[in-house]
Amino acid sequence: MNNNTLKQYKKAIRAKYEIEKEGKYFDYLYKPSRGKLRDLCWLIFENNPAQDDLNVFKNLLGLDFDHTKKNKFKEKKDKFRPIETFFKGETDPLNIDAINMAAILVDFQPRPFKNFYENSKTQETKKIKTIDKVKAVIEKKNSAKKEKPEKESKKRNFFLDFKSMFF
Repeated sequence: MNNNTLKQYKKAIRAKYEIEKEGKYFDYLYKPSRGKLRDLCWLIFENNPAQDDLNVFKNLLGLDFDHTKKNKFKEKKDKFRPIETFFKGETDPLNIDAINMAAILVDFQPRPFKNFYENSKTQETKKIKTIDKVKAVIEKKNSAKKEKPEKESKKRNFFLDFKSMFF
């Protein structure tokens, strides 16, 4: 796991949090607590979550999402502590599932981290290809510029030589 990319992922989630805490889920995110984050999580997962999100839910909380097991879910409030402190800027969580859940709570895309990582590799490859293309164009222009002065200098030399023959 690329540590710089994980730092970028966390930074991007925090930036998204700063935007979202003033938005639709203001009541849950403005002053986050474990209980509020747990309730927001349930609210989000009630609305047909993606399979990747369900995997994060299961990995973090140790149970499958099931509408009939809300009481069992409510017991998992302490699992949201790392997310609470992350949003408040108090800690930097190491648990990737907690980070991915934070991404879900603020609807950060691309998520989970694996998708973010693969996307960043793809973008890096595109940047490298673009840089290579730019370098090729610059080299082509530079080589064209080098050829032109030589031709002009030959012409000048011919005229200078011609002039020197008569004067």
